[in-house]
Amino acid sequence: MSSTSIKTVIPAAGLGTRFLPATKAMPKEMLPVVDKPAIQYVVEEAVAAGSDDVLVIVGRNKNALANHFDRVTELEHTLERKGDAEKLAKVMEASNLADIHFVRQGDPLGLGHAVLRARKHVGNETFAVLLGDDLIDSRDVLLSRMIEVSRDRSATVVALMAVEPSQIHLYGCAAVDETDETDVVKVKYLVEKPSAADAPSNLAIIGRYVLKPEIFDVLERTLPGKGGEIQLTDALEALADDESIAGPVLGVVFRGRRYDTGDRLDYLKTGVQFALDRDDLRGDLAAWIKELAAHL
Repeated sequence: MSSTSIKTVIPAAGLGTRFLPATKAMPKEMLPVVDKPAIQYVVEEAVAAGSDDVLVIVGRNKNALANHFDRVTELEHTLERKGDAEKLAKVMEASNLADIHFVRQGDPLGLGHAVLRARKHVGNETFAVLLGDDLIDSRDVLLSRMIEVSRDRSATVVALMAVEPSQIHLYGCAAVDETDETDVVKVKYLVEKPSAADAPSNLAIIGRYVLKPEIFDVLERTLPGKGGEIQLTDALEALADDESIAGPVLGVVFRGRRYDTGDRLDYLKTGVQFALDRDDLRGDLAAWIKELAAHL
């Protein structure tokens, strides 16, 4: 497998109910983080890791996603006539990121089902899955490292991150053994959203996966699990339980900066943090935050 040719799948068929009414007519993936929709950061991450072929799994009323990555010639011509080269470059950037495809999930049967819908596009290749709720800071390495580990060890790879035990019930959780690399662990088994008392560790699966094509056959026979949905975690558990299917399941332990845009409060924090990281916004925003904090 070459990291320069890996395909990426981005499931984006969720209803975004935590952000209603904003997501009544607009996909949650199009909610802006400063001045770019969240999904663009995810596509940029995939491209930076060597992927130039992206499949987005969408549901109904998700046309805005396709429109965002398409050309808008009338807008481009207007900006060109105005001589606004900076805004024109920003508009063109989204259209030129990668070869982006879209397929509908159909029935909303869970993350595992959404990944299964990518089978015809991916074919018999190892591929990456990136969830749009998790943004990884572009200065921190994760996906390219996962691709490297998958290639070198012929393994399925999930991204893991230590979380507070009180938060583990929000995630899939991994029981692991150490390996000879400090950032790589072997996954013994997985539990979907366990209570703190039942969790085998505080290592949570965050929304990055590098999957071998054998996952599709496993997903085909995976029965609905929690919430009556086909869970990707259950299919990964089957792979971890039987290495003869597709080799080991490994975890890359991420210790960098991750932002959760699927939670309202964390989404607001993400916007502030991303703005503070920008030279054109940092000064005025930091001064305003200090003034606001002084009056709280």
